[in-house]
Amino acid sequence: MGMDVYGSDPTTEHGVYFRNNVWWWRPLWEYAITVGSEVISEQLAESGHYNDGSGLNADQAKQLGEILFIELWEGRTLQYQSEYNQAIASLERQPCNLCSETGIRTDSLGVEMGQPTKELSPEVQILTGRTHGWCNGCNGVGTVEHFAAHYPFSVENVANFAQFCIESGGFKIC
Repeated sequence: MGMDVYGSDPTTEHGVYFRNNVWWWRPLWEYAITVGSEVISEQLAESGHYNDGSGLNADQAKQLGEILFIELWEGRTLQYQSEYNQAIASLERQPCNLCSETGIRTDSLGVEMGQPTKELSPEVQILTGRTHGWCNGCNGVGTVEHFAAHYPFSVENVANFAQFCIESGGFKIC
């Protein structure tokens, strides 16, 4: 699933269309809400997470884009990215539900794929203390990254969205 954001009256080709998959969109939109709270209403803050056609008019979109560029220019977006990534990295790994935290997938599909007897990579052998038995969900270690790690944030994505906002003539999130 993705968020397709269409410019209402674009002034350049860059203002015609902006797209993020849901993993990239949610952190971007949360950041936009945080720094652009005077432009983004409470209703849009919520509906912006859905493909319901909500959006901003030309003046609001331009203002949001300018706010985002100021944040980028002042280095606050880079600081936010660093703090965001540190917060994600500090989250505890979660139990793997495919192997019940054993690191070895023994359900019928796992057995059919030969996972209980698959040789582990040297790195995983060191981590687990065993040479065989694997799980495609956790690479044989029994835990997976926290779900929040699937939601990346980047300065580059903010810059692309800021440019789109300024050149979109307003936009709708579809």
